[in-house]
Amino acid sequence: MFKQLSERFGPWVSIGIFLLMFLWLVMLVILPQILMIDYSLRPNLPPSQIGGPDDQYTLKNYATLANNAIHQSIFFKTIWSSVLVTFCTLLLCYPLAYYLAKVATPRQAALCVLLLIIPFWINEILRTFSWFIILSYRGPLNALLLSLGFIDRPIRFLSGDGGVIVGMVYAYILFMIFPLYNAIESLDSNQIKAARNLGSGWIRTHYRIIIPHAKPGIATGCIMVFMLSAGSYAVPALLGSPGSRWFTQIIYNWFFEGGDWNQGAAYAFILLLLCIGFIVLMMRLFKVGLGDIAR
Repeated sequence: MFKQLSERFGPWVSIGIFLLMFLWLVMLVILPQILMIDYSLRPNLPPSQIGGPDDQYTLKNYATLANNAIHQSIFFKTIWSSVLVTFCTLLLCYPLAYYLAKVATPRQAALCVLLLIIPFWINEILRTFSWFIILSYRGPLNALLLSLGFIDRPIRFLSGDGGVIVGMVYAYILFMIFPLYNAIESLDSNQIKAARNLGSGWIRTHYRIIIPHAKPGIATGCIMVFMLSAGSYAVPALLGSPGSRWFTQIIYNWFFEGGDWNQGAAYAFILLLLCIGFIVLMMRLFKVGLGDIAR
């Protein structure tokens, strides 16, 4: 990579780029994580006692999750809900990505991409709040269903996790569709034509040719959507009910309402470990490496 940059921009510019990347990685990624781990291993003490005999490394903050049944249930609900969001997003985006890559003309593909991107020019909170209006008890969706006679009374879409899942699928759809499109677009269309000429059906063609080729894109999209879903705060805060809290809301409460940064750091680090574990699982499941994901 350095050789390619040197040939294009010269050695000094390349060194400057690498130094900026190194500083960005150290200052904005590595050091904050080290500080978070340090906070998570220390007790929550008054300022006068910090550095004193009681300020010792401990795993008490991590044990809080193991001893709190409510927080455990929210943690595991966040996991399976994030997996469900990832799966729904994959099911929705795969046919669209295939259409954009192999079926649509360049003009049609450009129009579809533009229509997908335009809503994301708006802030995420505003887009999420629009779903709050759509799914509300007296919102346009209930009004439409009532007018068509599909329901007799309005449905409380926001009383459970359904609204949160719908909002997250919409919020993170681009993070799935573009890796899928990039992977499928690189497939030689002659392979698909050959399979069809040899009598392979569409399902078998996708299962044996297209999906194996698109594994890096599937893995990348699943990783990005899962991490964004598990770490989301705005969507569950706006579209969720008191009974559908997200683990990130617990972390927020520790930091900004409970004032216990040490406990919040422990919970945040547990969530980070969960996301790292999911990355490793996806890499093993789809048998791809970091180089394949980074393409």
